[in-house]
Amino acid sequence: MAAGVPRRREGGVAAIMYNLGLELEGLGHHVSYLFYEDLMSGEEMTGRFRDVHFTIRLARHIRENRKKYSVVNLHAPVGFGYGLMKALSSSNGLPPYVMTLHGLEERRIHVMRREVKKGRAWHFCFKNRLWHRIYHQPRYDLCIKTADRAHCYSRDVWTILQLKYNLDSNKVAYIPNGVQERFFIDRDYTDRMPVRLLYAGTWLDQRGIFYLRDALAALKLKFQEWTFSIAGPGVPEAELKEFFGELLRENIVVIPTLAAEEMPGLYAEHDIFVFPSLVEGLPSVLLEAMASGMPAVTTETCGMADVVEDGTTGLSIPPADAAALETAILKLCKSLDLRQRLGRAGQGAMRRLTWKKSAGKLESVFASAMQNGDMTGKRG
Repeated sequence: MAAGVPRRREGGVAAIMYNLGLELEGLGHHVSYLFYEDLMSGEEMTGRFRDVHFTIRLARHIRENRKKYSVVNLHAPVGFGYGLMKALSSSNGLPPYVMTLHGLEERRIHVMRREVKKGRAWHFCFKNRLWHRIYHQPRYDLCIKTADRAHCYSRDVWTILQLKYNLDSNKVAYIPNGVQERFFIDRDYTDRMPVRLLYAGTWLDQRGIFYLRDALAALKLKFQEWTFSIAGPGVPEAELKEFFGELLRENIVVIPTLAAEEMPGLYAEHDIFVFPSLVEGLPSVLLEAMASGMPAVTTETCGMADVVEDGTTGLSIPPADAAALETAILKLCKSLDLRQRLGRAGQGAMRRLTWKKSAGKLESVFASAMQNGDMTGKRG
């Protein structure tokens, strides 16, 4: 398994790989992991074209160690180099390539093009959009078109891979992430004040943060007894406080970093999880928060729409809708019964998402690729 990310277990892509790998090893397989640090120097990891450097090193590594691997699982966009090598190679000795795609670049373009017109996108000017079109999107396209099989985390990606990229349904699998048992806590639902809201993850414009700011400003005019914690934002506290302004400054709590083993405690200390992202794959923090029994407010798009049923396992709102977000948060703040009902239902739903089940489905994808690994150019 390989991905163009740092080798760390705290969260994100690396954590997903480790959890799947652990279950695959439990099924009797041997799993190797490759990250930035394994194939590049520290200086190379900070360069603008680090993904391309990593992609080339990765393809070369697999070619030189072809007998070591029965199948390779490469997370887009770093698989395009190996995919091209395999497609152009006359040798049959290269292991089959299973691509994992977290989210759609097409959706990112669709959403952020609209956001930049509203002045709510930080890095999506014309120059950046052009760079995305000539550099980022082609790498994803090649990853998809040269893969023998594909694996994704949300149904919208699963659908587009078939409709746009012409992958047969038996060559692309929708496999949602699992949730570790440690996140399933026995939550004590109490009507305490202030109500503690939580956002966890990197602080990005695509996460709907401008609408979140507007929603919280409107919320404070109607209900004052709340705090909003931002955990692991990757942004200085002063910058976050400035973003929210004087009206909300005293309500904002910044938790700069948190070790992986402390995450269940973080969820236990808060009452409502708020994640109004515009563009995602399937965010692990949402699954973890729901597993802890927290009622969640999120958007009805991407992988979130697959796991949150509005009014049953959480509250789901339209993307980029500050008024709907404020209404949902206020509803939960004012009703302990609703928090408890949605929290328990969400926790029950997360019980069905296990890493063991996910790994078993992924094992079937690997087996299919190994049975007929040289599928490049034979779609449709």
